[in-house]
Amino acid sequence: MNVRPFHLAIPVDNLEKARAFYRDILQLEEGRSSDHWVDFNFFGHQLVIHYKEKSQSDTTVHNEVDGKAVPVPHFGVILEWEDFQVFAQKISPHVSFVIEPYIRFEGLVGEQTTMFFYDPCGNALEFKAFKNDSQIFAN
Repeated sequence: MNVRPFHLAIPVDNLEKARAFYRDILQLEEGRSSDHWVDFNFFGHQLVIHYKEKSQSDTTVHNEVDGKAVPVPHFGVILEWEDFQVFAQKISPHVSFVIEPYIRFEGLVGEQTTMFFYDPCGNALEFKAFKNDSQIFAN
């Protein structure tokens, strides 16, 4: 199957803070924009941040995975193993981790390194890398 770029649009309650985070901290290339939304090249995929006023119903749930409280919903990308390490070091001074970088399912099928953090508007992001990409969907 030929994998195509995905498109993901997420709400942000402060367009300028979110824009600065994705552009300056994650170092994503900015594309088209208006006064209500901004496109970014999210590792070859299209991420759009859309202004949406924050509501009281905007809450995050957590599910336990490998003994950690994983925020739901969340999104991110699967990086190469070495790229994950470089990326984690680059962003560490600029984010507060919900789950610090660690190896999940160590020694088991699907072993991966992962980390979770929030953008300034409360959207949870996960970045991960597998030692063996053939195990991404293994069970």
